Amino acid sequence: MTRKERVQRAVGNKRTDTVPYNIELTSMELVKVTSHLGIKPGDFFEFAGNHIEKASYNIGGKDTGDGLFQDEFGVKWDRSGLDKDTGIIREIILKEPGLNGYKFPNPPIEQIKIVTEKVLNNGRDTFKLGKIGTTYFERAWSLRGMENLLMDFHLEPAFVEQLFDGILEYNLAIIESAVQYNIDGFYFGDDYGQQTGLLMSPDTWRRFIKHGLAKMFGRVKAAEKVVALHCCGNVSEILGDLIDIGLDIYQTVQPEVYDLKKLKADYGKHLTFWGAISTQRTLPFVKPDELKRIVRETIEIMAVDGGYIAGPTHRVPDDVPPENVVALIEALKGR
Repeated sequence: MTRKERVQRAVGNKRTDTVPYNIELTSMELVKVTSHLGIKPGDFFEFAGNHIEKASYNIGGKDTGDGLFQDEFGVKWDRSGLDKDTGIIREIILKEPGLNGYKFPNPPIEQIKIVTEKVLNNGRDTFKLGKIGTTYFERAWSLRGMENLLMDFHLEPAFVEQLFDGILEYNLAIIESAVQYNIDGFYFGDDYGQQTGLLMSPDTWRRFIKHGLAKMFGRVKAAEKVVALHCCGNVSEILGDLIDIGLDIYQTVQPEVYDLKKLKADYGKHLTFWGAISTQRTLPFVKPDELKRIVRETIEIMAVDGGYIAGPTHRVPDDVPPENVVALIEALKGR
């Protein structure tokens, strides 16, 4: 059975010979782990035996110096601190609730072809996804500021709708281009949750976010491809909504915010779960043998009748000992 076939069967709620899995590391952790293993960073993917890879369409950003990265929307992220991969926003672009002459970027159609074909033609038997990170809500607050946008939902709804419309138009153009290729699905990154619930009320999410998300999911489903969503935190209040608009794979599934047995019982017939091995409370702290036990127990819960892609709840940060990453790989390989 190929890696792609394992993922396909998992999404179809069918059992597999081994549970498909994926392990991603932050850049600093990747250096630590590969140094520990004595391999090149570029060799980690195959060493781990990962089942999924992504063609990222967040294209057009550039380093501007002093640890700053300017993304395709013009947002500058300060990567001079502990977070070398995403960073924190240096300055809000939309300081007032209006677009004020702001021009959305042009969708990178030609570059989409290049990055997609590179992933499709790499010779690996993996499940291949197109990807937009910082998809919709995250993109809106990256331009306007988190606190400002949360207030704008209630004080400036017309502006919020205008902002989301511009982001949606850009994303739909990317999706339309990407699904013409033989990718297996599309992966969206958009966080709506915190440890105890949503960052906004469910009604606010439904008013401003659900409709646009449904349009993006719909374009993917119309092309008969799988929809995956990375969304941190506890979003149990809207899981039913996400299922209704076409979600197939839900990542990250944090065990510190969900009862895994209940989650599987309530939604396992409708969703494939991806993650559930905690980067917050497990990977940094437990010993390798204890980690292997937790991984086995998690698989026993989540992989009943398929519907599970094992993995950390997020890219593994650099507070995780390399020995634990090795133990995680060994556990997922059945060793």
